[in-house]
Amino acid sequence: MFKREKLIFNFKFLKFFDQKGLGSIPRIFVSSLAVLFFFYSMPLLIKNVKEKNSEYQNNSKAVLAYTLNNKGSNIENEGQVLNENDLLRDIFSLNDLETDTVRLNASTIKQLFEDTNYSLNDVRKKKLVKPVALTLLPAEIKMIENTKQRKDFFIQIVLPLILQENNNIKLDRKRLFSIINKSNNTELEKKWLKKKYKQYGVSSSDLSTLKIRMDEIPVSLAIAQAAKETGWGTSRFAQEGNALFGQWTWSGEGLKPKDADQNKGHKVMKFNVLQASVRAYQRNLNTHSSYKNLRQARAELRDRGIALDSLVLVKFLNEYAETGEKYVEVLTKIIKQNNLKDFDDAKLLPSSIELESLI
Repeated sequence: MFKREKLIFNFKFLKFFDQKGLGSIPRIFVSSLAVLFFFYSMPLLIKNVKEKNSEYQNNSKAVLAYTLNNKGSNIENEGQVLNENDLLRDIFSLNDLETDTVRLNASTIKQLFEDTNYSLNDVRKKKLVKPVALTLLPAEIKMIENTKQRKDFFIQIVLPLILQENNNIKLDRKRLFSIINKSNNTELEKKWLKKKYKQYGVSSSDLSTLKIRMDEIPVSLAIAQAAKETGWGTSRFAQEGNALFGQWTWSGEGLKPKDADQNKGHKVMKFNVLQASVRAYQRNLNTHSSYKNLRQARAELRDRGIALDSLVLVKFLNEYAETGEKYVEVLTKIIKQNNLKDFDDAKLLPSSIELESLI
């Protein structure tokens, strides 16, 4: 079709010159110019179309602009130049922890859960979670053939980790409001507040933004994303890099996707412990500009005295993956089908010396 239109175009040109009584040389000259113009303009036109299309492409998990091993570099977020080391200092320290913990196998972990009377059925009824904080996923999780058992096992592992990070934020948020409500603050309180401004990438004295950013991520939403990004704990990134949320990095330590160019593109961020992955995920949602609308919707729920609802907030995660709205639909389905909202109001029990000795 394309060749035919080109021939018709040239034929009309020739007919025009015949009518004007012009010779063959001028005709060839003008026709050549037309052909040259066509081939010169097409690459520019194609490039322009590609650039326009790229404006509507998702950033996928590239939205995590921060990297764990590129410490001290600056990044730009919402028009601000932020120090990466300030944003992730606590994650650096958690990720760098020396640990002699070995990877427990699935049967050992199951026995641990039984010994501590930790079951999801009890959690759904009593809303109490045993603080069993595992550092690594068992390799055998992918060998559990029963789908429900595999899912429940994965939830049991990540649930205490998510609750622990939410507890950390909850304590910080309580202290923040205590400071705000005081007429005079101590030097220690001022120092703590300054640290939190940096940690959440907020301009000094911008309390309004800090209040919005320093908040929890619904447990059901975090579990759903971890499940989706790891295939319920079976992915290579989860097994080899403790990467529960598929966050990307270009300069940090990470795992290269198998189908990616070895010398180009992104890597999936690698963590030494699962807890660091959860903390990095929450910091990402609480600071990156791609999730500003999610944070605003969460703040509106707070203002109305309504509990944080994962099925409301999930709608603002369309920029987390290349699939956009399809990704939101998948997460919504995971939350509903697995009754994950049952865990939103669960509480993490205090740790004990006896329990820690078992892990």
